[in-house]
Amino acid sequence: MAADLDHIKQKLAQFAHDRKWDNYHSPKNIAMALTVEAAELQEIFQWMTEEESLQLNKQKLQAAKHEIADVFLYLLTISRVLNIDILEAATEKLALNEIKYPLDKARGNAKKYTEL
Repeated sequence: MAADLDHIKQKLAQFAHDRKWDNYHSPKNIAMALTVEAAELQEIFQWMTEEESLQLNKQKLQAAKHEIADVFLYLLTISRVLNIDILEAATEKLALNEIKYPLDKARGNAKKYTEL
């Protein structure tokens, strides 16, 4: 990997600080910006078939790469503002998902855990 997570988090925090954006980075604002970026990622795939979405051309793949990065950077920002260790949170959530979606009930279907 080109950079480790701590390095990216530090650069991201410095980027915002240098531009005096910290006062705009409330959890509410970041969550709203995150959904905008996620929608921009979704827009790349709008009206595509399943097959087309798996075979992006170079331009669409680059656009998806940048939108994924934007979503990731906003996730890192909100986790910093809320003082949440994002890797710890992800590990915890994976463990919870293993309980909510046991293999014997969840394998091969897309039902929500409340419907299993």
